[in-house]
Amino acid sequence: MTGSGPGSPLGLHRVLDPAGVLPQAAWRLDASPAEVCRIVAERGKMQNPVTGSGGMLTGVVEESGPGSPLGLAPGDRIATLVSLSLTPLVITDGLTGWDGRSEQVPCRGHAILFGRSIATVLPADLPGPLALAVLDVCGAPALTGRVVSQAAGRAGGSAPVVAVLGAAGKSGSLSTVAARRAGAGRVIGVVPSEAEAATLRAAGLADEVVIADARDPVALAAAVHGAGGPAAVTVVCVDVPGCEGGAVLATADGGTVIFFSMATSFTAAALGAEGAAADVTMLIGNGYVPGHARLALDLVRCEPGVRGLFEARVSEDARDGKVEA
Repeated sequence: MTGSGPGSPLGLHRVLDPAGVLPQAAWRLDASPAEVCRIVAERGKMQNPVTGSGGMLTGVVEESGPGSPLGLAPGDRIATLVSLSLTPLVITDGLTGWDGRSEQVPCRGHAILFGRSIATVLPADLPGPLALAVLDVCGAPALTGRVVSQAAGRAGGSAPVVAVLGAAGKSGSLSTVAARRAGAGRVIGVVPSEAEAATLRAAGLADEVVIADARDPVALAAAVHGAGGPAAVTVVCVDVPGCEGGAVLATADGGTVIFFSMATSFTAAALGAEGAAADVTMLIGNGYVPGHARLALDLVRCEPGVRGLFEARVSEDARDGKVEA
């Protein structure tokens, strides 16, 4: 049996005819085991109808078109760094190898990449699950490093303060190291609990570790200021709604906020900054910076604290039967 996934606990979402009755009274039920198959068949791509996102895929290159700029060759085992919500996809095995519980979906089929798609050959020196976990968030450290380097330049070479919200997570931990390498003078890691604080301290990735609810603007700003802020650069890697105001208040006038969360509200960020008379630049991380995959993988290779954190997260996900997105 596969998990039923989101839907009515009474099975109402499986009733096809007539609408509005309980499954026992229905003439026809939907007995298909995998919603993913239906989505891909209908849309020709994988796109979560609730979040709009699609994830990424791994596979082996079957053919490279004439003049392809991607630099891939048949037989290369690759990961795509563009969303499956824009990648033509066909599933041919009905997902018979998927138990419905893991967020990693093994299947047979084919996908088509465009000339301006992004993909990378999976590294031979890192375990596959570890490499995928890094590549999933590789845009965050690359953009963080660029912005922190620019902030140091504007400050005449003085080392800026950087705050990372969600610093014990995948994108957050990579961003803390990228910030330090780019010239940050002080990196403040913000986490929601003592357990995550202990993890971050043990990894040695941040100069200061503070516990605060990123959704509480006043508490978050106070925590960052108390740890050496305000920040010249604030990086939001917390994928929950309501973090916009706190990020703005934690940032110095003339500073920059980078939002890597898909839960970010443009309205809340813009109106919140205006209402607080905050002179900050706000950036939406789009997941792509040239060289982002290589940079993120190199950080994991060279920084034992980051690698240890990622390995623990991958092992935990494996035990739970999932791959964190």
